Amino acid sequence: MNRNITNFIVTIILAFVLALFLPWWSVMTAALATSLFLPLKRFAVFFVPFLAILVFWSLYSYILSNGNDFTLAKRIAVLLPLGGNPFVLIVVTGLVGGIAAGISAIFGKQLSVLLKK
Repeated sequence: MNRNITNFIVTIILAFVLALFLPWWSVMTAALATSLFLPLKRFAVFFVPFLAILVFWSLYSYILSNGNDFTLAKRIAVLLPLGGNPFVLIVVTGLVGGIAAGISAIFGKQLSVLLKK
């Protein structure tokens, strides 16, 4: 299996397991751990964990919001300049998590390079 796909899947699985016990920053820990033990090259270091957590958080927030008919998501979307659209809020949530995971993965890659020396 391709290393990018392996990193993508392992990041999602680890993020899900850690999200059961830890707060929101657990996705950063998952991205750091996967980039430390499954190193990627060049732009994939940022974009693979970014896409993994974007997909994970978007699906997870959609599933949680769907359970209550998007009531809380609609109210928060009104507070933020999103036009009251809960689906835009779900995408923004995924983007924030993806950026945090991507930066954390870059740190994990730099840490693996440092530890190899």
